Amino acid sequence: MLDAAIAQGRILSPEVRVVCGAWYPLIRFRCRRQPSSWLRAPDWQEGISASLSAGLRSLGPAVKGVFVLVADQPLLDLNALEAFGKAARCVPEQPIAADYGGRPGVPAYLPRWLWPLVLDLEGDRGAGRLLAEVRATRVDIPGIHDDVDTPADWHRIRTLLNRTGQTARQSRR
Repeated sequence: MLDAAIAQGRILSPEVRVVCGAWYPLIRFRCRRQPSSWLRAPDWQEGISASLSAGLRSLGPAVKGVFVLVADQPLLDLNALEAFGKAARCVPEQPIAADYGGRPGVPAYLPRWLWPLVLDLEGDRGAGRLLAEVRATRVDIPGIHDDVDTPADWHRIRTLLNRTGQTARQSRR
């Protein structure tokens, strides 16, 4: 799944960073595709906020915004992901996020002005509530609900991946 997430990240940017916590060395060396850099979240036990913090703190002062993806959504529609990236580049000051039935979530684009608020997050919470508060633009990205949280999810997703090729998962627009 991480290989798929790195490929998705490359659709959005040539610079792809992967933040790891638990099992970091094993994950890194079992991955076939390599990101631009590997980052370790030393306080990974604190949850998603620690990963977001490690990723944001690794970026230089010239960066205007960052795309956030997660590794457990291997069936994201690649055409929609590309359109999402183009939209973020057209309005780089506007937060943009996938639409989860009226709630924003990942994939997401976080403009730099939002980073101090993201860095203030604590625990195992992402930036969804924050994105809602700042009225992030929400976009439809098919495949967001096909994530892997349980062994049953993994079995279902793996069956879908084996049945369809990458191009079959892209929307036919």
